[in-house]
Amino acid sequence: MRSENLIKTAKSSYASLSLVMCALGIMFLLWPDLSVTAIGIIVGCVLTVFGMIKLVGYFSKDLYRLAFEFDLALGLLMLVLGVVVLACPELAMGTLCVMLGVAIVTDSLFKIQMALDARRFGLGNWWLVMLLAMLTGLAGVMMIVSPVGGAVALTVLLGAALLTEGALNLCVSLCAVKVTKRSADTYAGGRK
Repeated sequence: MRSENLIKTAKSSYASLSLVMCALGIMFLLWPDLSVTAIGIIVGCVLTVFGMIKLVGYFSKDLYRLAFEFDLALGLLMLVLGVVVLACPELAMGTLCVMLGVAIVTDSLFKIQMALDARRFGLGNWWLVMLLAMLTGLAGVMMIVSPVGGAVALTVLLGAALLTEGALNLCVSLCAVKVTKRSADTYAGGRK
């Protein structure tokens, strides 16, 4: 597959799954009384697919090399978490929230670094990525430190975290991934 096709695939998949995450977040906020098993299966599927998309993004050669810079490690982490959750979807809601919270905090920290790099590149929307990364990180921390309060409260917290994570990733895919005919040729260093 040619480099620009791989970048286009990664960008559109990243954006599409980000919209799915936003929709799931809204669904969990509106219907927080879903069964723990159903939530586990849904989140496990999303984590597994998003992990694969992050890996595809990492191996693409986008112009700025910002959006997918840390996606090898994050993609593998999400893939493993997704498989674990799918293997045992009835995990206690608290365990799922803590595991997902760690992944969300990790991703938001990398996105804060990416926003600072985007600022140095002169990308105008770096501040939006920074703001969303900070909000997402806060939601992830809340998932880690507040794994009590009943399944309904945790589902609402999970919904808020998925909504912010989806919005952050959508913003990153729209603001920091540039597809050009010669993306791979215009970057002098980095992954080959």
